[in-house]
Amino acid sequence: MKMRSLTLIGVVLWSCLSASMTFAKTTDQKRIDEQTGLIIDRGFETVKTNCTICHSAKFILSQKGDRQTWTDIIRWMQATQGLWQFDAKTEDLILDYLSTNYAPTKQYRRAPIPSSLMPPPEN
Repeated sequence: MKMRSLTLIGVVLWSCLSASMTFAKTTDQKRIDEQTGLIIDRGFETVKTNCTICHSAKFILSQKGDRQTWTDIIRWMQATQGLWQFDAKTEDLILDYLSTNYAPTKQYRRAPIPSSLMPPPEN
């Protein structure tokens, strides 16, 4: 009986430890929706509902933009692609989500090649 109790306590402790380790992994990394590939964050459901009805989420995943860029994309879709007008609260939620989760990233390029290492100009 003592051995069974010790085993049960060990299993419970291991489960708690495993759960806390799993929780730490999911809080350090952004969760991704398996169906769309979009980041699960505030506004995700609104974006999924309003944006992926007309096009794949891949269009969102392949874009990067600040709030103005995303606003311009929405305006273009409204003017040329038949996207409906959003109420102010919905549009704000969509723009917050997109500009937070799909903003431009800083990409560093190498320094330019010094002119002394460049090939001579052709004549």
